Amino acid sequence: MKILVTGATGFVGRDVVARLVRAGVRVRALTRNPATAALPAQVEVVRGDLTRPESMAAALDGIDRLYLFPVEETAREIVALAERAGVRRVVDLSAASVTAGLHVSRVEQAVEASGMEWTHVRPCGFMANLLQIWAPSVRAERVVRYPFADEPMNLVHEADIAAVAVAALLADGHHGRAYTVTGPGLVTVREQVAAIGAALGEQVRYEEVTRERARELMRAQGGFAAESADLMLGFVEYDGRRPEQDGYAEQDWSALMRVWPDTEQVTGRPPRTYAQWARDHVADFR
Repeated sequence: MKILVTGATGFVGRDVVARLVRAGVRVRALTRNPATAALPAQVEVVRGDLTRPESMAAALDGIDRLYLFPVEETAREIVALAERAGVRRVVDLSAASVTAGLHVSRVEQAVEASGMEWTHVRPCGFMANLLQIWAPSVRAERVVRYPFADEPMNLVHEADIAAVAVAALLADGHHGRAYTVTGPGLVTVREQVAAIGAALGEQVRYEEVTRERARELMRAQGGFAAESADLMLGFVEYDGRRPEQDGYAEQDWSALMRVWPDTEQVTGRPPRTYAQWARDHVADFR
């Protein structure tokens, strides 16, 4: 068996690769820049770009199973190429917002229309989403600047997303399933900052800033695209189409704040806490 991991150098993809290697599976990892991939030596690293389907034929050759990073614009072409190449199973990274009926995933639609076995992995917000913006100020000043101090968030450790994806890639019984992957409970920004401080063994201050200032920091320090920053900070919302338009399911915003049992049901262990995530990433904050 050989598995192609796309998005192999991202937060989730890198963990998927590591877990597959530990399982003794042959892994091919797709990246735009193999020279900087820094993946395990036994991994076959190849160049490719999901936004350019013509670059994918060689990467898919000889592949049995596929972990698919979501690029909606080319999803149908990539899935068709995979099917023609003989891929039998695909696990796609999706989002909990699909479970909530807030948008339709063209990646999910493409894999469901294929003849391959498929599983959707739908995580809520990543615990690591703000790592790029928080880590520099924690390292330099032991401070986090962000709004919404006491607003609860439903966040998930990237390791739990990867664990669910790898289980679906390797084990039978997951075909046709959509797993909503969350953490073990809601956590506020203030609690996240406290967890980072506890992991460091030092006090980390929380400094409330306006949404406008947070947006500036996210764009300047974190490298966030303008649309991503605006969505996370509430400057824009989902596009507002009614559920009956374009195949939207009935909307259920509460689904985004619910602790789902899927992680434990699939992996046999409860989801990791934010405190665990902070300990796992303590080197990023030193």
